Amino acid sequence: MSDLDKEDFKQAVYQMVRYVPKGRVTSYGAIARAIGYPNMSRLVGRVLGHIPSFESDIPAHRVVNSQGILSGKDAFGTPERMQKLLEAEGVTVINDRIQNWKSVFWNPLKEVGLE
Repeated sequence: MSDLDKEDFKQAVYQMVRYVPKGRVTSYGAIARAIGYPNMSRLVGRVLGHIPSFESDIPAHRVVNSQGILSGKDAFGTPERMQKLLEAEGVTVINDRIQNWKSVFWNPLKEVGLE
């Protein structure tokens, strides 16, 4: 991936994550599929783990792994911050895992009309 492609990828990730509504969560893989890179879920995670502080309009806390586990929590300053942000939006988290995963999962392919 060239530097230009990497920047386009990063901006596509940011844009898709901005669509995730409060009280809902999605996965790195779902974001990757929605932006046309189905095998790049790890890169989605890396991009979200390096969001500059001035990009605070990107709700990266709403993106977790495919099992609903807060695998990216270390990118939020303190291990508890990601969970607190989700709980403030009404998402229940127990032992670093989203509860009611299927009911709070936001599928960008369906929700944004990409399917």
